[in-house]
Amino acid sequence: MARQLRLSLRRPPTYARDDLIVGESNAAAAAAVDAWPAWHGGCLALFGPEGVGKTHLAQAWATTVQAVVLDRAAPDIALAAGRPVLLEDVDRGAPDEALFHLINMAGHAGGGLLLTARAAPAAWTATLPDLRSRLNAMPVAEIEEPDDAILEGVLRKLFRERSIRPPQDVYQYLLRRMERSIPRAREIVRRLDEAADDEQRPVSRALAKQILEGDMENLDLFG
Repeated sequence: MARQLRLSLRRPPTYARDDLIVGESNAAAAAAVDAWPAWHGGCLALFGPEGVGKTHLAQAWATTVQAVVLDRAAPDIALAAGRPVLLEDVDRGAPDEALFHLINMAGHAGGGLLLTARAAPAAWTATLPDLRSRLNAMPVAEIEEPDDAILEGVLRKLFRERSIRPPQDVYQYLLRRMERSIPRAREIVRRLDEAADDEQRPVSRALAKQILEGDMENLDLFG
């Protein structure tokens, strides 16, 4: 079989809102984000486990509303005046005073503040009492682990970006056996693409089985 030349046809990944796969596990969160600028106090905390699509939804919002994306570790508050703001991974540490000021500024005309994290704001570390009270009262939107509909949509998108059209049984096989996270889906698609190129064979259920069973064998050896 002729070697499939897919590398030059790959499409770069994007955070476009139209590329976001919406299903039961993230529909409420997507609706909450889309409700800006009607957020109470101008703020919303978007949280959920790693790999569920928080960054995609948040970055799509930032692009749509022309928000400024600040550095979590050292946010430049001056850039936030009169503009919507995105601050990601806040539960991994952000300066208390800066976060307090950003929350206060979010309710002003033209403002807004979208925060992402793995846990709800009530669980974030905060030493300032005033910040603690604001975090406890902040509106939240939770994204749960992706369901089958979202995972399949993500897999199809990732395969399209690499110009691959696997048969339907590949999706069925992966959905029954893969870890339920978007980063894991991305890794599996990458490895399937590379294995197909290396072995000069199409992406198939048999190749998917080879990849996943190889992972399980490695876990048994090093677990």
